[in-house]
Amino acid sequence: MNPGDVLNDYSLEITARDVDRLGTTGGYLTRGTPISIAFLPHDDVDELANVAAAVRRLGFIPVPHIAARRIKSTHELVRFLTKLRETADVTRVFVIAGDLSAPLGPFDDALAIIRSGLLHSYGFHHVGITGYPEGHQQIADGNLLQAMIDKLAVLADAGHSAEIVTQFLFDADTVLAWLTRLRSDGVYAPVRIGLPGPTSVQSLLRFAARCGVAVSANVMAKYGVSITRLFSTAKPDLMLNELTARIDSTAHGIVKAHLYPFGGLAKTAEWAATFAPTNPALRPSEPG
Repeated sequence: MNPGDVLNDYSLEITARDVDRLGTTGGYLTRGTPISIAFLPHDDVDELANVAAAVRRLGFIPVPHIAARRIKSTHELVRFLTKLRETADVTRVFVIAGDLSAPLGPFDDALAIIRSGLLHSYGFHHVGITGYPEGHQQIADGNLLQAMIDKLAVLADAGHSAEIVTQFLFDADTVLAWLTRLRSDGVYAPVRIGLPGPTSVQSLLRFAARCGVAVSANVMAKYGVSITRLFSTAKPDLMLNELTARIDSTAHGIVKAHLYPFGGLAKTAEWAATFAPTNPALRPSEPG
C-alpha cells in the first residue's frame, strides 16, 4: 500500500474555537474534507450546531460529535439533531459516551443514542463510533469488543453506514495487532486511525496525558522522537510509513487517517498535503 493511501480522504478534528482557522490553511485543506467537531465540557448543542453550519459554509463536511452523557434530555437531543439538519445539512455524526462519570440526562452511552432511533428519523446516514487499540482503562477488552459489535449491529439494522475512529496513538505494532483481532472477530467496518499532526514533543506529551494515551521512551522512539527533546517537532511520518508498508487490505480491511492538529490546523493541513515517504523502499516504483 502506498503511504499516501491512508491519507486519501483523511478526516480532521477541530474544536468549536478552531472553526475560524479553517479558512486560513493556505489552500492545503481540500474542500469536501470531513471535519470532526469535538463536544468538549464547555460546549452546548446550539453552539456546536452553529459551528457545523460554519464548517459547511467553508466547503467542508461537518461531522459533529454527539456526547451521550452530556445530552440533558431527549428534547435537547431532538433540538440538536434538528438544528444540525436544518442549518448545516449534516448527515454524518460521531457518537461517543463522553467523559462524564454519570450522565446529565437519559443517555448513558453511545449505544443508547443509537438505539433511540432518532439518528435514523432525522436522516443521519453515516455514524462514527470509537475504537481503542490500546484498550480502555475502565472497560475490559471483551466488553469493548461487544459494545462495538452491538453498536454496529444496531446501525446496520437501521440502514446506517458506519466507521470506527480511534484515539491518537504512537505505535504501529499496536494498531496492526488490534486491526487483525478486530477483523478476525468479524468487525469489518472501515477504520480511521488517529494520528497527531506535527507539533512539539512537549505538546504531544501533554495531550497524551490528558487523553490517557500510552507513552514511554520506547514507544516514542518507535514513533521517531525522543522524550528528552521536548521542544523538537514530532511528526507521524515514521508511524505512517510503517503502517502503510505493513497494512494488508485482506487482513486489515479499509484503513484511513484521522488527524488531530495539536500543532495547529494550518501546519497539519500543509503536512498532510506535502507528506512523502522518507524510506526509499516505501516509495512507488519509478516507471521503467
